[in-house]
Amino acid sequence: MDLPVVSLALVMCSGLAHAVWNLFAKKSENKAVFLWAMYIPSTIALLPVLAIEAANVPPKPEAWLSIALSLALNSVYALLLAMTYKRSDLSQAYPVMRGTPTLLVPVLGVAFLHESLPPGGWVGIGCLVAGFAVMSGWLPGRGGTGASLSAGPFLLALSVGLCSTAYTFVDKLNLAYLSPIALLVVTNLGFILGLTPSALASGSIRAVIGRRWKSFLVGALLSPGSYLLFLFAMSRAPMAYIAPLREIGIVFGVLLGLLVLKEKHGASRLAASAAVVAGIFMIAVSGN
Repeated sequence: MDLPVVSLALVMCSGLAHAVWNLFAKKSENKAVFLWAMYIPSTIALLPVLAIEAANVPPKPEAWLSIALSLALNSVYALLLAMTYKRSDLSQAYPVMRGTPTLLVPVLGVAFLHESLPPGGWVGIGCLVAGFAVMSGWLPGRGGTGASLSAGPFLLALSVGLCSTAYTFVDKLNLAYLSPIALLVVTNLGFILGLTPSALASGSIRAVIGRRWKSFLVGALLSPGSYLLFLFAMSRAPMAYIAPLREIGIVFGVLLGLLVLKEKHGASRLAASAAVVAGIFMIAVSGN
């Protein structure tokens, strides 16, 4: 199946936007509050779209169960994301969080959605996985997780990746019932619900937004915008192609950690970025 150029452009922009808002989340002093507040403006603005479309959702239990499952998965994802960024660097956790779906989502797409991926696409996914392993600090023969993530943060980042895999698969199904914009509101509501108890308990919502209002405004645009771009791309092309391509954001995340946060990286992580780009190119070519 051909991979539309528009879908390719949308998913690349989605990856960049995702990496940038994660940078702002990592820099914030209260991760839960910052992440919670980022989703409020777009959710309020787009809530009428969901209300209108919800009235036309088929009265089937599986449709509403799938939508509710997306809501729940995004709530868990939000909680785990805030916990992960409290305990690890952006350049350490981000490859693990974003790399996990790279392997699992295409497999799910092929196994359950009757999609297909040519041999070249699977080779590209292999390049991506190898690059992610190096970026996260996992190198065979160097003691498992090496000098990067300790067991706790690594498992948290892995859990975030598993949640991302699950809600991506569920949201592919939900696109049969809702438009990308209405589905974005569902995922936003899940994110907000998951972080509301922590945000309210902190008592620092106004202080966090006041000190970092510029980052908050940019994040409020990029965070929902990144997933909206991905949903539009996924509505136009098979999930098996689109999901791995979105992980170009890992390269952006590593570079942002290096250049902006001044995190320490070796030459191996830059080499891993090249492997990721090569893998993305192979997937794109295999889809044409």
